[in-house]
Amino acid sequence: MSLLVVGLSHRSAPVSVLERAALSQDAQIKLLQDTVAAEPAAEAALLATCNRIELYADVDKFHAGVAELSTLLAQHSGVGLDELTPYLYVHYEDRAVHHLFSVACGLDSMVVGEGQVLGQIKDSLALAQDLHSAGRLLNDLFQQALRVGKRAHSETGIDRAGQSLVTFGLQQLAGGKVTGASVEAWAAGRKALVIGAGSMSSLAAATLARLGVAEIVVANRTPDRAERLAQIINENSENSQYEGSDGDEGGVPSVSARAVPMESVPFELTRADIAVSCTGATGLVLTAEIIAAAVEGRVPADEAGPAPRTTATGDVRGVLPPTSIGTDDGCPLDLSAVQNGQAGQAVQESAGFSVMGEAAVAGMDAATLEQHAAWVDNGTVGRRDPARRTPDDDRELIAALALTAATLGRIPEQRRPETPAGAARPPAVLSLLDLAMPRDVDAAAHRLAGVRLVDIESLAEASADVPMAADVDQVRRIVADEVAAFGAALRAAHITPTVVALRAMAADVVAGEIARLDGRLPGLDEKHRAEITQTVRRVVDKLLHAPTVRVKQLAAEPGGAGYADALRTLFDLDQETVDGVSRWADRADNDDDHAESRGRA
Repeated sequence: MSLLVVGLSHRSAPVSVLERAALSQDAQIKLLQDTVAAEPAAEAALLATCNRIELYADVDKFHAGVAELSTLLAQHSGVGLDELTPYLYVHYEDRAVHHLFSVACGLDSMVVGEGQVLGQIKDSLALAQDLHSAGRLLNDLFQQALRVGKRAHSETGIDRAGQSLVTFGLQQLAGGKVTGASVEAWAAGRKALVIGAGSMSSLAAATLARLGVAEIVVANRTPDRAERLAQIINENSENSQYEGSDGDEGGVPSVSARAVPMESVPFELTRADIAVSCTGATGLVLTAEIIAAAVEGRVPADEAGPAPRTTATGDVRGVLPPTSIGTDDGCPLDLSAVQNGQAGQAVQESAGFSVMGEAAVAGMDAATLEQHAAWVDNGTVGRRDPARRTPDDDRELIAALALTAATLGRIPEQRRPETPAGAARPPAVLSLLDLAMPRDVDAAAHRLAGVRLVDIESLAEASADVPMAADVDQVRRIVADEVAAFGAALRAAHITPTVVALRAMAADVVAGEIARLDGRLPGLDEKHRAEITQTVRRVVDKLLHAPTVRVKQLAAEPGGAGYADALRTLFDLDQETVDGVSRWADRADNDDDHAESRGRA
């Protein structure tokens, strides 16, 4: 069996595709259940966040596994396979391990170095354990990823390279590249509305309280969760006030929090200066009409401008032709050759490569895959330069617009049109941070005067310019070391059932010979019988010690998987016995891992 991951993220797909592919909790459960029911996969886990959807599986066939996982992602996300394929990436064996460890360390995050992804990985493991879809491989992989992520944050300064998505989003609302002190000055004394009471919303509330807002209103569809979050904020504020009151003139800013039902959101929005929304809703929570009504009277009428027109669902989408990662400048893949199916057995036998774009589900030779993996590792996906458009590009866009007009009866508005020259926007009276996927806030709010909206898409654009800290190189070295260690342990563990079966066979041989001795020497006293038994066992142990220790060392090296087969052949071990040892060990490990995970939670 081999580790395979198929997914898409903010690095490979536009936010519009990620938004449409977002999975509800029920869809995630069904996807995992269908994955382990599929023939190529023995176990599965899903990492689904606001900017990535990744399906991990232990498969016995590479091509069949890629095809099955890609199809399942398309079916459960609701995005057609043909449309989804250009944005998929595939990592296999050591490359898959390297990818998850990098994700756990925050190296693949929209904001490099953020640590919230560790909680999301932990939740993914817990879900897979609850559904019994994670076996020994994925349990070990995800638990080791959590340890690697914690090690990176404790041993390096990766935390200085980035912040949580909440902090970064608030920075963008405050004016972009500003210092922490400037964000505090911007937030101090303001009234904030937090929509949702999940982990991201709780983080937003805590961050706003730390920045010194005067009031936090929490709205959630489940009133009890909103009440609990508001209570926690108030208690923390009281404790902070108490701890900072001994002679500190500045003290700690006091914040009051209260919970309201979701029905009160339109009214509370009229009082709010800042609103952060992160819910699991499948539709818009804040439409352009609600937002326009909230700022009415707070912006001069002659500056407000007309309200934007939206679709029936309030959604405004631009026409985004799919981009192919495989056609970026410098990509070594010849997609025309790849699509012709130049695949071979070498692909299934090679390990530790990564594929992105159309090539994810196409056959190709191992050398091309390795070359492509190196290209992917040496840089991120480049953005297309509008200045390099050609007349053919314009004709394609016009044709797409004409098709859209024929289908919808109109041309969709641009998502974020440029402000006309000389028409300066008035200062924002309402700052909106949308961290949900799919989006909670109508994208048309970008057009409203007096409103500043920062969402996942604008965060992705802004994060591309964030400088990388020197500590990132140190984290990359940690990841490389941990990947090598995990691979060695995995290969060594692969031979362990064979070694156990060999020693069990030797013990059976010793027992049989002692029984035979008892038949020939029935008068042998117990003392001499015990001495003979111990002597025979010592001889067998000494004969087996050196080869079993050495075979474990050899198996831990790259390409060492074949030693288990050699050992079974040399000693004529029954494969069913070896498989029985593996199944027993897997069940024991899974029970221990599940109990340990629940204990930590």
